[in-house]
Amino acid sequence: MQELPLNIPEGSRKEVMAYLEPFMINEMSEYLKPVEEMWQPADFLPDSSRDTFFEEVRDLQESAKELPYDLVAVLIGDTVTEEALPTYESWLTMVDDVEKNEQGGWMKWVRAWTAEENRHGDLLNKYLYLSGRIDMRQFEISVQYLIKDGFDIGTGADPYRNFIYTSFQELATNVSHRRVAGISKKSGDKLLAKMCGVIAADEARHAKAYMSFISHAMAVDPSEVMIAFEDMMRKKIVMPAHFLRESGEPQGEAFAHFSDAAQRLGVYTALDYVDILKELIADWKIDQVSGLNEKGEKARDYLMRLPDRLIRLADRMSFPEKQYNFKWIYG
Repeated sequence: MQELPLNIPEGSRKEVMAYLEPFMINEMSEYLKPVEEMWQPADFLPDSSRDTFFEEVRDLQESAKELPYDLVAVLIGDTVTEEALPTYESWLTMVDDVEKNEQGGWMKWVRAWTAEENRHGDLLNKYLYLSGRIDMRQFEISVQYLIKDGFDIGTGADPYRNFIYTSFQELATNVSHRRVAGISKKSGDKLLAKMCGVIAADEARHAKAYMSFISHAMAVDPSEVMIAFEDMMRKKIVMPAHFLRESGEPQGEAFAHFSDAAQRLGVYTALDYVDILKELIADWKIDQVSGLNEKGEKARDYLMRLPDRLIRLADRMSFPEKQYNFKWIYG
């Protein structure tokens, strides 16, 4: 990474993003892998060219039968979220103050990140189809709705808010996929556990990249980055699938039930939200950032106090103990 420039005016996002451009090009390999070395969905799924294909599918379905209902619901919600990738790519290409040149660092990153993420939905979609437990038409309606409805995550086109959001969100998806992997393994579905495990590893790498983008931006524009972090946390980080719905339902109806299932299982909870916030505060060394203006200092004070406040709120939260009957799942 080049040395820190000394002449970037406070709040000059265009100059900061230009400063980050070489990092995105030169150090991208630390966070993204060469295509030929990556896992692909076919590495995990039954091979239809083999005589053993139908036997492998039967084995997959037998294992899938043992998965708890709420876990299947969470897996479907996670898969629908992954399948809405066109929304996320188009959102990232609309970020302000970045060079939209296809050979520039930002567009190269977005394309490569999209290519890696695309495998997640492909893999989980095929697993759900083969499992025999899913009404695929209902699932596909939800995917189409989520892409059609888009999302409103409070970032606007500001690069700082976008990088803060993606840092948080990639950590959250890592937690969710990792926990689904653990419960799947305990339930006897080792194949699904492997699938979710490799997806979780991808999400962890991607989180490190976005967190690094913010670290470098914080070094040259600390007050504006701190204020952006505070703003995102005041709004609360909403999940990219917060408009999730089933057929015939209003926006967000299915997401509420999906979130309840994740909370009941311990796949993703209010305390996980707090833990991710703590991780970001620690990684970005929020308590040690220097050169803040008055607004930046106030933003830091808010952020440092926020985890304890959120823990108190989480302790008072309640959620339905009875599972919801999703249209996605047979039986």
